Amino acid sequence: MSLSFEKLHPTFMAQASPVDLCRLHDQSVLEQIRQAMSQYGVLVFRGQHFSNDEQVEFAQRLDGELHAKTSSAVLTKNRFGNEALTDISNVGSDGNILEAQDRRRMNGISNRIWHTDASFENPCGRYSMLYARNIPPVRADTEFADMRAAYEALSDEMKRTIEHLHAYHSIVYSRHTMGFDFSPEEQAKLPGATHPLVRTIEGSDRKALYLASHAARIIEWEVPEGRLLLRDLIEHATQREFLNSHQWQLGDLVIWDNRTTMHRARPFDDKKYKRELTRVTTLDLPRQTTSAVGIAA
Repeated sequence: MSLSFEKLHPTFMAQASPVDLCRLHDQSVLEQIRQAMSQYGVLVFRGQHFSNDEQVEFAQRLDGELHAKTSSAVLTKNRFGNEALTDISNVGSDGNILEAQDRRRMNGISNRIWHTDASFENPCGRYSMLYARNIPPVRADTEFADMRAAYEALSDEMKRTIEHLHAYHSIVYSRHTMGFDFSPEEQAKLPGATHPLVRTIEGSDRKALYLASHAARIIEWEVPEGRLLLRDLIEHATQREFLNSHQWQLGDLVIWDNRTTMHRARPFDDKKYKRELTRVTTLDLPRQTTSAVGIAA
């Protein structure tokens, strides 16, 4: 079996040809997906039919160990019984839309600012796999930014300036900027992590900016100058030429590489319409080298 991928943007994102990921165990096809992720950064798979367990199992087959130390996990018990299956929704365990001031909703609203999943952990997130289980009758897109193209568009002087810098990432910081604060006990479970500001991903010689709203400061610089640099870089990376939106359909699975993209949820009337998606994020751990498999474009 060979997959093909239709490019959705001049620099990144592609839609895969039809495939039933629940039943996909062929290692050569899984490797095609990994290579396509290296090439495109974001892949769209239409018409999937995952149970909760099947989504988790596919993520493990594709990319191994899963991230479970999410911010939502410190707020409340996961309604699915598995902290690796993140509940990206505005619905509570009773099936009703969350109240406007519910802490779970106030935490989740911050997904509408630019970020990359699990950058506040070490190891950080590699692939995120977001599945649409219930979508509203209005658009509630997810928008992506191509961080490799954004890096390549920087001036040579800026590339030299940031080449060896590191950023400290903290979800406690990013949520605070949005007016949401974790308790001291919750903060203790979310200590943050430091990562290079510029990354080169295995299997590619292309560099990428590694940014997020979670990036609180530059380790090597004073805080004000570092935060100004981070703001300037995010502003640069989110220019229209580097962006593309995904308009959700029921049964979509979208996979993105957190090391080469940023993303954000776009607003909709979440006090009126239900939106239920589940996300699994894998950890950026070394994986065994596999033989090259061609990708049909």
